[in-house]
Amino acid sequence: MKKELWTGKKRSQIQFTLTRQTMKINKNGTHGFYAGPEDWFTGTVRVQPLFAKETHTRAAGALVTFEANARTAWHTHPAGQTLIVQSGLGLVQREGGEIQEIGPGDVVYFEPGEKHWHGASPNSPMSHIAIQEEVDGKVVDWMEKVTDEQYKH
Repeated sequence: MKKELWTGKKRSQIQFTLTRQTMKINKNGTHGFYAGPEDWFTGTVRVQPLFAKETHTRAAGALVTFEANARTAWHTHPAGQTLIVQSGLGLVQREGGEIQEIGPGDVVYFEPGEKHWHGASPNSPMSHIAIQEEVDGKVVDWMEKVTDEQYKH
């Protein structure tokens, strides 16, 4: 949204005109949250959108909170994904790799097309900010669920 600013006693006596872009601010808590869909998550997961893709951008972000034992299904992102852990203890795994523990302040990056999963540890909830970009209208490809056996190894 653009606003024109002017000075002068009457519009016919405008001394100069400035054009200013209005900054978009998403106030904390205005987006609400939704439950992570059962097709994509195991356990209790809450997703709170933080910012959406804008006209000239490709990225979107959400705060995702996993209760203990909760996790995503295996999935990939066409432009990769960045996770920024906010609280608790979590687990991440790339296909073919070892399960890694993550905690507050950790930043995890998954390469484009890299099959992976992430979630809370067995005894602690975990929250992270997830940032991913859209490519050709797609941000994620969901796959099979992580089994209890895979999760505990």
